[in-house]
Amino acid sequence: AGWRSGGSQHQGLNLTVTRAHFAILTVVVLACAYLGSQWLLAPLAEPAGEPVVQSVEVPEGASLQHVATLLAERELIRSQIGFRILGKLTGADRRIRPGEYALHAGLGPLQILSDMVEGRVRLHPVTIPEGFSVAQVAARLAEQGLAEEQAFVALTEDRDFIGTLDLAVPTLEGYLFPTTYHFPKSSNPREIIRTMVAYTRKAMTPELRSRAEEKGMSLHEVLTLASVIEKETGVASERPLISAVFHNRLRRGIPLQSDPTVIYALEAFDGNLRKRDLSVESPYNTYRVKGLPPGPIANPGGESIAAALHPAKAPYLYFVSRNDGTHHFSSTLAEHNQAVDKYQRRISRRVS
Repeated sequence: AGWRSGGSQHQGLNLTVTRAHFAILTVVVLACAYLGSQWLLAPLAEPAGEPVVQSVEVPEGASLQHVATLLAERELIRSQIGFRILGKLTGADRRIRPGEYALHAGLGPLQILSDMVEGRVRLHPVTIPEGFSVAQVAARLAEQGLAEEQAFVALTEDRDFIGTLDLAVPTLEGYLFPTTYHFPKSSNPREIIRTMVAYTRKAMTPELRSRAEEKGMSLHEVLTLASVIEKETGVASERPLISAVFHNRLRRGIPLQSDPTVIYALEAFDGNLRKRDLSVESPYNTYRVKGLPPGPIANPGGESIAAALHPAKAPYLYFVSRNDGTHHFSSTLAEHNQAVDKYQRRISRRVS
């Protein structure tokens, strides 16, 4: 009986040791799993100063494995297998969005997956200056790799597409608001145009819309006049004065006689407006045609739009360049001719 009792004690001791070994092994395994997961989740490199950002293009329909390979080749993740496991566990493998991403080695794999699932693609700034034409806007976007130039221009003349913007105009000249935008490389030209047109509508504040109604001007007429003001001067303080000249002429039935409208009508312009150009047959030639041209000649900024609806209270009917970026304004033809002689003809004589 004593032997059996001792045997039971020995078995109990072995069982206790086995359990202790199992507990230790479990702790070790869990610790290794924890350390391994921390290693996998950690960024490949701790940020030291400004991180080196890389552009990673994820193509349409790319698999999680393909994305993991791309990231590993760029040395942005520690383990392709670990990245794929994380993608499977989080369900991100079926939700990665295509596009260009700005990534660096200081980002953890979970952050990278989150960016790709949320579609936080890289945005490229592009500045459209005030007074740019549609053709110039298209060229600027093409320079930045954001749109194909000819296709963009064609879209601004597509009546069916323009109709989807709730506009009934032949072209979107004047409706592409000049400002700094941020677009992804994968931008659809239609979305770029919609964004620009939306900014133009936003520039027409409720106050300006109310003012346009008071003056009996449509949005198209406001943008048309604003575009001519935009092209006539780059000096902000002069815009209301330029507007006053044009409003006074429109009210009296005097042709606007605006050089920029004539230039817009020319098929080719070498920078030198000649006397014969003023006789060109075109509805945009405001030396021959009274009233506003049929549409905008450029894309005006907010200040020019405001000036078109808030002309200065001035009797001016004429203005001439002082050759320093500013203009001399006159109320009578005699005064205007004197200013032309002072600022233009005498200079021509000196040059000749």
